[in-house]
Amino acid sequence: MATAVVTAFVYESDLEIAERHRHGDAAAFDEIYARFAEMVYNLALRLASDPDEAADLTQEIFLRIYRHLGRFRGGSSLKTWIYRVALNHCRSRLGRRRPPTYSLTPVPGEPPPDVADGRRGPHERAEAGDDAERVAAALGRLATSFREAVVLRDLEGLSYQEIAEVSGVPVGTVRSRIARGRDQLRSMLETSR
Repeated sequence: MATAVVTAFVYESDLEIAERHRHGDAAAFDEIYARFAEMVYNLALRLASDPDEAADLTQEIFLRIYRHLGRFRGGSSLKTWIYRVALNHCRSRLGRRRPPTYSLTPVPGEPPPDVADGRRGPHERAEAGDDAERVAAALGRLATSFREAVVLRDLEGLSYQEIAEVSGVPVGTVRSRIARGRDQLRSMLETSR
């Protein structure tokens, strides 16, 4: 019973913010940006595999959110609605372009990615950096629908139902895409060792 009350409160708060924005309250959009900017950037980065592209996408996504927030009616959470706007914009902008993959060999003259962790020694940090590059490269090679499903579930932490709402597909399709994406990812990572 308490869960329903909390959920209803979240939806009411989301609707309140949208309503305040609709009536010209600039602070309402600032609240939305503060709550969701990091989430949107991370999604864009994981789908585009390029920090500059992700920053551009994030700005464009928030421009769309600003323009269309008045259409939010509370049929889902504001978070789910924003994920849908972000995912649709990334799909549109990135189109069929394959995101760049990360090289598994170091580029002379370029610093390695910053993966410093004080609890790890230099060898462990190097291995962690290699693993992160391998995962990013493998994610970049997944079919778009599988990559989106795996990113939304395993990296963004959305529920199957939320992913279905964001993607506009049935929950069964989401489950299938996640399973197939994970299998392909696992296979790619095993062969790249």
